Amino acid sequence: MTDERRAREQVERWGDMVWRLALARTRHIQDSEDVFQEVFARFFRHEGALDSDEHRKAWLIRCTLNCTNTLLAAPWRKHLPLDEALTRAVPPEEREAYEAVLALPRPYRTAVHLYYVEGYSVAEVAALMGAKEGTVKSWLSRGRDRLAASLKGDE
Repeated sequence: MTDERRAREQVERWGDMVWRLALARTRHIQDSEDVFQEVFARFFRHEGALDSDEHRKAWLIRCTLNCTNTLLAAPWRKHLPLDEALTRAVPPEEREAYEAVLALPRPYRTAVHLYYVEGYSVAEVAALMGAKEGTVKSWLSRGRDRLAASLKGDE
């Protein structure tokens, strides 16, 4: 198998997960595309050290979190308006719920995404986010409460 074909297969397998997590964190399509490219550039440099699919997935999520943190901490970033364009990211029937998730504060939306979309346990989310399990449980609980209120129209 050629390197290009192998790379294409890896992007097809993991790309959607990386891109959606980047979008959930940045709330901006172009930023999530930039993060996507950076994550996969790093992935292909380190792929040989990743010995299983579980390890690859965890590495890709951690790398995506790190890249979005770097992007979001940039001084110029604080002055950009948020772009809520979701047409490419989410099917029409899921947009209202996904918009509500994107409106959550960053720790809540990251925890909600990792737990509900990616299927990680509370302990795994805590390890990925560098937080305590109790903190992640609080983020998830508060995130669910805010989502319920938002989707009912209370906010």
